[in-house]
Amino acid sequence: MSTLVLGTMSGTSLDGIDIALCRFSESGGQWSYEFIDTKTVNYSPRWIEKLKSAPLLSGENLMLLNNEYGRFNGEVILEFLKGKQIPELIASHGHTIFHQPENQFTFQLGNGASIAATTNISTICDFRNLDVALNGQGAPLVPIGDKLLFGEYDYCLNIGGIANISFEQAENRIAYDICPANIILNSLARQNGLSFDIDGQMGASGSVSKSLLNRLNRLPYFNQPWPKSLGREWIDREITSRLESSDLAVEDQAATIYEHITDQISKSTPNGGKLLITGGGAHNKFLIKRLRAKTSCTIILPDNSLIDYKEALIFAFLGVLASRGEINVYSSVTGSISNHIAGIVYRIENN
Repeated sequence: MSTLVLGTMSGTSLDGIDIALCRFSESGGQWSYEFIDTKTVNYSPRWIEKLKSAPLLSGENLMLLNNEYGRFNGEVILEFLKGKQIPELIASHGHTIFHQPENQFTFQLGNGASIAATTNISTICDFRNLDVALNGQGAPLVPIGDKLLFGEYDYCLNIGGIANISFEQAENRIAYDICPANIILNSLARQNGLSFDIDGQMGASGSVSKSLLNRLNRLPYFNQPWPKSLGREWIDREITSRLESSDLAVEDQAATIYEHITDQISKSTPNGGKLLITGGGAHNKFLIKRLRAKTSCTIILPDNSLIDYKEALIFAFLGVLASRGEINVYSSVTGSISNHIAGIVYRIENN
């Protein structure tokens, strides 16, 4: 039995909306996947500004934006699907605006009802709120996909806006957010008129500030046990503020952040083994070079489809599991009270 599903993902780095049309098959408890087609729809400067300023909106205006962004996602999906087979389900992560599990709330922009109404395709969204209500972190959610689709790797590392990792320990899947990554690097690159640091050239040209590096590495979060996750609020308060108050050139800030990221990743992969790396950071030659110098793992860089669309693929997979009434979030990962089925479905019956 196979299922055609479309997954979408918008990360904290504000690159755009990743879209993956995928087919999943299951036989004897073993899952396989196939990418049918993929695309990244880059955000316009207008949408980047809307998403960046969303946390400052009033409640009313945030709800208006939630619907607008949902319709925008739906329109983007319809354009992508022209001439293609229509999926049975859309699984939308949305764009995270607030993430404060310590206060028991998280909010991903992009009303699934608006997506369903615009596309006339059943849509599942809001994957994080139930976990937070169950006293979990609400993140990361991809580890069940890591386990069932990529179980041959000792570690699955995604370097997106935030770097996160998952692995098996004592027959449980463990996962957590390691540290901010592209959300900081892209912000620094924009100060030099770039959308991102191409191949890490800006960071490679700078000098590492040992004093700033030490302050970053000593932040309490990095010594906390899992489960744990990061949101933009923490990043702005603990990382961005320290960079802005430093007297360092932007190139030196970037060089220091690269060392910080690779320090924290190497700390999270102490036992060696096969390390699968996906996300935008996998394309960053300087970042991978510094990581190779610090970890004993064998680094596996897959093809570009998996590097760029693994998260969209796995949110599509979460949608498949939910539609089958199967668990798609592990309490061992998020710290929630129990394993559960996450996601709210807006079902269209005539598609």
